[in-house]
Amino acid sequence: MSAKPDLGKFASFGMGITGEDASAIEALGYGAVWVAGSPPAELDWVDPTLAATRTLKLATGIVNIWTAKPEAVAASFHRIENAHPGRFLLGLGVGHPEADAEFTKPITALNAYLDVLDEHGVPPQRRVLAALGPQVLKLSARRSAGAHPVLVTPEHTAQARELIGPDAFLAPAVPVVPTTDVAHARAVGRKTLELYLGLSNYLNNWKRLGFTDEDITRPGSDRLVDTLIVHGTADTIASRLTEHLEAGADHVPIQLLTSQDKVIPTLADLAGPLGLG
Repeated sequence: MSAKPDLGKFASFGMGITGEDASAIEALGYGAVWVAGSPPAELDWVDPTLAATRTLKLATGIVNIWTAKPEAVAASFHRIENAHPGRFLLGLGVGHPEADAEFTKPITALNAYLDVLDEHGVPPQRRVLAALGPQVLKLSARRSAGAHPVLVTPEHTAQARELIGPDAFLAPAVPVVPTTDVAHARAVGRKTLELYLGLSNYLNNWKRLGFTDEDITRPGSDRLVDTLIVHGTADTIASRLTEHLEAGADHVPIQLLTSQDKVIPTLADLAGPLGLG
């Protein structure tokens, strides 16, 4: 495996991105934008976004292997790579057993998908896997650049680093509510966690991290929400995000749980405390 992807220390993570917003995020010193959801295999929104910026990297968080055929994803990767060499990272994942009718064992499904990407020349070092549990984390280091976990703690980041070794890329996405109003932050956090509190892969991962059945029963305990959903002042948020770097992460995508019009201003507020510029 060649060198880790270089996406800088911090990135924006959200559901969509315009060229104008991407340019503003680049100017603030963030290294990348991760686009959430399960985008179609064509990835036709990537090209204009990269064209609007000079150095910003773009990553998918994540392409769902059940809804995007690997042959089409490979063709999209090569189209993007030819136009914008080295600026796109392909994030892949298996989704959730409760949400995907065709769900099979993650290892089996991912290996088969990665086999096709290999056949079509998508370099392992230019893709990452959504990974929570030990087996998929290890797979991410063997067959991709590394792992992209979400809704995890710095303790999970440390454990993941131990499992995947020093040479694999690790990019845990962290949700943030930019407010000092604890009640509001918890309300927003619980809305975000509502789906995940019904998904076995997340519930099992939180149990491995020491959360109790009471913690992970809807609507989720204050302890669970306050640990997984970062909130507070800009300095407090920056400190919490940096804990993941100190635990072994290479890169931390920031998922701002706020209205779209506040995303760029909030990223601007965080840039100084995060040491960007």
